[in-house]
Amino acid sequence: MGDLAETERRIEALLFAAAGPLSAAELAERLPDGAAEIGEALMALKRRYEGRGVELACVADRWRLQTAPDLAFLMTEEREEPRRLSKAAQETLAIIAYHQPVTRAEIEAVRGVQASKGTLDVLLELGLVRMRGRRRTPGRPVTYGTTDAFLEHYGLASLSDLPGLAEMKAAGLLSLDLPPGFSVPDPSAAHPEEDPFDENEAPEFHTDYLGGEDAP
Repeated sequence: MGDLAETERRIEALLFAAAGPLSAAELAERLPDGAAEIGEALMALKRRYEGRGVELACVADRWRLQTAPDLAFLMTEEREEPRRLSKAAQETLAIIAYHQPVTRAEIEAVRGVQASKGTLDVLLELGLVRMRGRRRTPGRPVTYGTTDAFLEHYGLASLSDLPGLAEMKAAGLLSLDLPPGFSVPDPSAAHPEEDPFDENEAPEFHTDYLGGEDAP
């Protein structure tokens, strides 16, 4: 029991001092050999922080200490986002999140509007989206997916935590009178095969924030 308590102590110190979230593997690398089981220590530490002003949270399979959500109102000096996402960028990000890996043509097919290069550039620049690979189809189009930064920004532990059909209806984001067979895409489902994107390749888009926005 003493070993577990000491491991909790050490994990707490590491998370407090870390510049960003740490995975269980990263924590294990910093702990001496023979330390108590990391997962058990993390769960014990999470329980110990429940109900306090600071809590232990897991986001994108990484652990961090963060302010309890119900105390957000105390943070009066909030930093404004340097760039707010346009409606077109929000729609594109939602399509990528639910349909990934998805190509530009598939994004356009879902939105019903041609995607401007500026929209995807912004999402790539902000680190919310990345080029995942190339679809094994004629033309080998680039596929897009979300990043860990996307999960962290929206407070999701994994893509399986994205709102489903029932949650969207409850939040008023979907009409209660939906057509038969309507379903919300599952980003964890099997998708067409793709080859990993070569970072040395020239990107499909070049940063151009002066480019025109998508049509409404």
